[in-house]
Amino acid sequence: MRVVFAGSPAIAVPSLELLAKEKEIELAGVLTNPDTPKGRQKTPQPTEVCEAALKILQQFEGQGFPILKPLKLDALAREQVSALKPDLLVSFAYGHFFGPKFLALFRLGGINIHPSLLPKYRGPTPIQAAILNREKVTGITIQKLAQEMDSGDILTAEQFELTGKETTGSLSEIAAKKAAVMLPQALRKIRAGEQGTEQDHSKASFCSLILKDDGIINWKTGAAEIEAKIRAYNPWPLCRTIHNGRDLFILEAAVYNGKAADCKGELGLVLGIDKQDGILVQTKEGILAVMQLQYSGKKALFWQDFLNGVRDFSGSILE
Repeated sequence: MRVVFAGSPAIAVPSLELLAKEKEIELAGVLTNPDTPKGRQKTPQPTEVCEAALKILQQFEGQGFPILKPLKLDALAREQVSALKPDLLVSFAYGHFFGPKFLALFRLGGINIHPSLLPKYRGPTPIQAAILNREKVTGITIQKLAQEMDSGDILTAEQFELTGKETTGSLSEIAAKKAAVMLPQALRKIRAGEQGTEQDHSKASFCSLILKDDGIINWKTGAAEIEAKIRAYNPWPLCRTIHNGRDLFILEAAVYNGKAADCKGELGLVLGIDKQDGILVQTKEGILAVMQLQYSGKKALFWQDFLNGVRDFSGSILE
């Protein structure tokens, strides 16, 4: 079975590597986003999937496949993919919509790996949504590609518990590994001609793209909500507040339940410290204990080291 893999970020890499090793799969091509300018020099950098594909080409003899980086899936892109004579499209976090003309290029259609328990959290940010909503469980679904976003029949799904400590970065790593383990079962079902199970569309919920300003902390909300945002927006866009006119990122925090939990102050007020839990900040509901911080353009510091360099922090107001 000739497979084209479509993906871009690191979460998709283990699934690509699995396909390269599968004996009954021939990797016909890799579809990923164009190189993106990064760093101060704005040097174009390939996606993580592109980097992984290049390593596969170096490591596995006989693996000769093109890496395609179209800006959009137009007629030229369809022509390039059609020339690969693919049977199946496997997609994971590619970031582009597959239209009917594109999907028609694949004899067996396409499947998509989605890191949520569909039909819950259809859309581009299901991992962040699960953390923001403080879910106790989440999962991974492998579904058939359909014209409506994330609405295809389900081939396989796996649920797993959350600890409440995950960041988007750490949960993405977990999802990446689990998805690669699940993928062979979905491929076997495709080969066997199984249709999958229809989703209950009446239970669908949706998540949307995240913007940089979503990371701005609103101290008029509760400590539990802010703590969840800090985890959901790590590693991007990171949660930030303002201290003395400077952007201050809060990288790690927890809802404070210590002896000073009944203290009250102005919203955003740095109340002081708890030697075990960190810097205490007043919110509308409860106190946030901050453990790791970073001024914009500076290195990340644990709270003790941060306070050594910012003597006037206690008693200040974070905006």
